[in-house]
Amino acid sequence: MDTELKGKIVIVTGGNKGIGEGISRSFAAEGAIVVVFGRNRKEGETFCEALRSEGAQAAFRLVELTRESEVVTAVSQTLEEFGRIDVLVNNAGVNDGVDLAAGVESFRGSLEKNLTQCYSLVHHCLDALKASRGNIVNIGSKVAETGQGETSGYAASKGGLNALTREWALDLAGDGIRVNCVIPAEVMTPLYERWIARQADPEGDFKAICDSIPLGKRMTTTEEIGDTVVFVASPKSSHTTGQILYVDGGYTHFDRRFTTH
Repeated sequence: MDTELKGKIVIVTGGNKGIGEGISRSFAAEGAIVVVFGRNRKEGETFCEALRSEGAQAAFRLVELTRESEVVTAVSQTLEEFGRIDVLVNNAGVNDGVDLAAGVESFRGSLEKNLTQCYSLVHHCLDALKASRGNIVNIGSKVAETGQGETSGYAASKGGLNALTREWALDLAGDGIRVNCVIPAEVMTPLYERWIARQADPEGDFKAICDSIPLGKRMTTTEEIGDTVVFVASPKSSHTTGQILYVDGGYTHFDRRFTTH
């Protein structure tokens, strides 16, 4: 299937590792030009060089997303080099464990890292996205739906991102801009691997998690998240907007009584 993304300019925040890497690789496989926004120059440049060595087109922009001036610079550099922006993927974020005991300032900081920076990026990419009649894809979390415990800032941020997905979809429909949100649940990434390794019974805990995922009793791959994002951003999904799509093997919504045996 031709996704018609060849040559499109796609910004992926946090696009060089974990779920972001899967998203970047999926777009690159479709011939899109991937522009990774990240805060670690060495890791970002190394990843983009790897993509280029595989025949893809990729560029890295060093940016701390919570600093608006750096967002402005990174967006301006992208437009200067490529002349347009077709897709913005708001992927960057961190489940930082800011809970009720952390206090208001820590809570505000979590919102800055996980929600406000998404607003900032859309704000500064908006004229370019209007010109291209482009796409915004937000990457959310099951935590907005299920809660997790001890992560108030992240939960509030991801719940807010779901709300903004629908608000922006309505606000920008007249400009031909589609806005959707993809929700991962249990996805095997290097960060997740390190978390599992720290548990008292890593093998047992990993099996218990997989056993609770209805479809296939396995975790979602970063490639599956990436491929979904590509489809949602492509013209093959041209009348889909304001949607919150769960790519989780049924983990978030299925009744556990029927999926754990």
